[in-house]
Amino acid sequence: MTHMDQQLFYLLSGLFSFLAFASVIGWILQKTKGPTPVILNLNARIRAWWLMCIISVLAISMGLIGSVFLFGIMSFLALRECITLSPTRRGDHETLFWCFFVILPIQYLLVGIEWYGLFSIFIPVYAFLFIPTRIALAGDTQHFLQRAAKIQWSTMIAIYCISHAPALLILSIDGYEDQNIKLLLFLMIVVQMSDVLQYLFGKLFGKRPLVPKVSPNKTLEGLVGGVCTASVLGSLLWWLTPFAPWQAFLIALVINLVGFAGGLCLSAVKRDRGIKDFGAFIEGHGGMLDRADSLCFAAPVFFHIVRYFYT
Repeated sequence: MTHMDQQLFYLLSGLFSFLAFASVIGWILQKTKGPTPVILNLNARIRAWWLMCIISVLAISMGLIGSVFLFGIMSFLALRECITLSPTRRGDHETLFWCFFVILPIQYLLVGIEWYGLFSIFIPVYAFLFIPTRIALAGDTQHFLQRAAKIQWSTMIAIYCISHAPALLILSIDGYEDQNIKLLLFLMIVVQMSDVLQYLFGKLFGKRPLVPKVSPNKTLEGLVGGVCTASVLGSLLWWLTPFAPWQAFLIALVINLVGFAGGLCLSAVKRDRGIKDFGAFIEGHGGMLDRADSLCFAAPVFFHIVRYFYT
């Protein structure tokens, strides 16, 4: 095992030790306080975290191919949840077929063959011109702009943004060859821990809701406590990355803030549609987008920060 492999071993050991600790706490709480709804939900979330972490580690350990497959599946499920919430007409069906079975595979194929030049513009240029054109060819003009915008935005969030996570593996960083998997783990750990910590700080200290009409549970105390603590965690993980500790802190701060923006925007979508969760795919968490809302915004920003400053 190389020195860098040891780093990965230490990281994964710490991650699964933390989950084991959380499982023991959840078991003790259920034994001492009984199966209250809050404790049952907590334990369901912990079980889901175990499953998500194991699947993620297995897929990422397969390198670029495994990561492309994992995030491609995530994009498919996220796009399905987005489209399910958006009323569509018969004239949209063929356009949606193209989004699910042509645009999505092409975007991830471009990541897989490491064609950055086309990967970065395929959806915002070509797919965004194709989608309204295909809707127009169907001959249904009712609510044309709204329908095109809904499909374009769903494609952007569910496919384009999420695809930037596995694309981290194609970046060429001097002195950091064959280690980009750690960048992907850094992104996922910091952003997901920010979500968890914002929730905990909000429950423990939250008094001032930020945007109560959008998300009553998002408070100023939760935002400040969760983002700051997760950014400190990011700085403590600097040894996984090509960043200095202060750089890791600032980058973690940026992706945590944009991750919060992602959660807020997708909460607005849910409120608009009158639902609590995007789905029930992940036990205790809701749908794929409920779990990946922060990642949708954080992944492209993190990708371009690393690409601009470190390649």
